[in-house]
Amino acid sequence: MNHKPTGQRVGKRLPLALLPLAAVLALSGNAQGQSSVSLYGLMDVSVGTSKNPGATTSVKGVDSGKMSTSFIGFKGNEDLGDGLSAFFQLDAFLRADAGQQGRFNGDAFWARNAFVGLRSKDFGDIKLGRNTTPLFVATLSFNPFGDSFGYSPSIRHIFSSNTTTGDSGWSDSVLYTTPLISGFSGTAFVAAGEGAGGRNTGLSGQYNAGGPFAASLVFQKVAKDGATAVDDTKTWLGSVSYDFGVVKLFGQIGKVDNTTRHVDYKIYEVGGAIPVGVGKLLAQYGQISPSVGAKRQTVTAGYDHWLSKRTDVYAVAMLDKLTGQSNGNSVSVGVRHRF
Repeated sequence: MNHKPTGQRVGKRLPLALLPLAAVLALSGNAQGQSSVSLYGLMDVSVGTSKNPGATTSVKGVDSGKMSTSFIGFKGNEDLGDGLSAFFQLDAFLRADAGQQGRFNGDAFWARNAFVGLRSKDFGDIKLGRNTTPLFVATLSFNPFGDSFGYSPSIRHIFSSNTTTGDSGWSDSVLYTTPLISGFSGTAFVAAGEGAGGRNTGLSGQYNAGGPFAASLVFQKVAKDGATAVDDTKTWLGSVSYDFGVVKLFGQIGKVDNTTRHVDYKIYEVGGAIPVGVGKLLAQYGQISPSVGAKRQTVTAGYDHWLSKRTDVYAVAMLDKLTGQSNGNSVSVGVRHRF
């Protein structure tokens, strides 16, 4: 998610299950002179070993999505005139190591994104459907390891350490993004409860004028859903980055209040990326300090080497410590390709 795919016209070699959809999209693109439809995606496969804190043995194998979750998607837009355009996006996660759909068994097919929207140069964007949350976008944008569920301390601490509840994408949602004004923009996000409770909301503001400094502030509220027993949580996340040229530094401070279990978590993250030739040395330290329970500390370091604008190879290692348990550790060597 942290990389912008190049996007190419739908080609001939598509999975059979996607051919009908591709045909419809291609026809719709040809029917409008000022519209386009493209197929794009990312494949990330690695080999390595991992051991969770407290585990007695490590697991060795081939994995998909350790640095970026693999996915395939379609997107398109149509110019409606007078500065207004319509657009859509359909993205499906996949596990390339086993040829399976989704991030896990039971994951929805279009779980990454599935929305249609309108864009105005004067009034911003509005998207309807399943949207990626501003909290997830901010988390991946302000750490050197991006959207890595396998190795980014930020992603792991906020989204997979029993702190923030709710997925990285919300269904039945409306997402509004303001136009960019002097480097500033904002978002407002709401996901309907659809009659079962659990309405979720989010707000964010960000500054990025294209210079060395960028910052973001996000608030998210997830309400308890009777159908899935998701805890009520409120999450705040402040993020900054500054590119000195010889090193780009990242910092994040977060707080999660779980009002269902009456536990709050303070989250601190700091990292850097150092350009080395056509690659980068990456490093990050982060910790979770809960009001009740064990402290978690995670250190990750690695090297990412670009073979082209679309393909990179990486080697990364992580030490994961949970107070009172044996240390966890992981090592992976992999390749990512964007299309």
